[in-house]
Amino acid sequence: MSLNKKAVNNASFYQENANVEAVILAGSLSRNLDDQHSDIELHVLWKEPPSDYDRMDPVKRGEGILHTFYPYEDGEWSETYHDQSGVKFEISSFLTTTISEVIHDVKKKLDVSYEKQCLLAAVQDGVVLHGHHVGDILKQEVDVYPDALAEKMIKIHLDFGSPWRSRRVLCEREDWLMFYSVICRVHQNLFGILHGLNRMYVKHPSFQWMKETLKQMDVHPERMSERLTHIFHASPAQALQETEQLVKEVVRLVEVSDYKGLLQEDRASHWKGAGPVS
Repeated sequence: MSLNKKAVNNASFYQENANVEAVILAGSLSRNLDDQHSDIELHVLWKEPPSDYDRMDPVKRGEGILHTFYPYEDGEWSETYHDQSGVKFEISSFLTTTISEVIHDVKKKLDVSYEKQCLLAAVQDGVVLHGHHVGDILKQEVDVYPDALAEKMIKIHLDFGSPWRSRRVLCEREDWLMFYSVICRVHQNLFGILHGLNRMYVKHPSFQWMKETLKQMDVHPERMSERLTHIFHASPAQALQETEQLVKEVVRLVEVSDYKGLLQEDRASHWKGAGPVS
């Protein structure tokens, strides 16, 4: 049985519960990015808080082998299990009202939390397996990416932090742990800027699916995916040089965008010693 069929099959165990308002397939499977390592992620939306029985009954009906079973924390209940064929299921349960609150936080309060954006991206990209009325309403709510959110994403990620100014010293000293943490942070910042420029919610807090995400972006440096791959295989000096070049190119993309004014705000404090702009 394919992963998609397994997802539909196990989602049916939830839809028989009157307290369940929707079941949404999320993760790589919903984005057609699944491979031999993929699991099945289901987001289950409830009218009222689920009981332990509500959560365990679908696991038992799917003949699952339970691995984790977490209590309510940060707006979510979660459990993981494997079915008899070894396929892993990751179940995230939310109140439907919680999803609406998170959407409000991101779109109206401009909360740039990656975790919250990932939830909006999961709704936007997800496949509604049950509760189309509720699921479609939520999809409509996340459909338009706010211009003010794009501006905030670009602004906060243009500040690469003070360690970036010491990057050459770190390289010369062979302080590799700190050096590569700086390199990684800068690339994460570049992705943050690009998400704002392209008006895309962050899909994963650590930017999983990097290559596929770049393919969905209209605005990005040429051959960025291949260049990033080379950076993390190159010598430290080459990695630094190529990272600096990508910083320049991303900043230039901001300069020719509707958000070029952000580069004029506190420009000296943002870029002093960073050398990203010629």
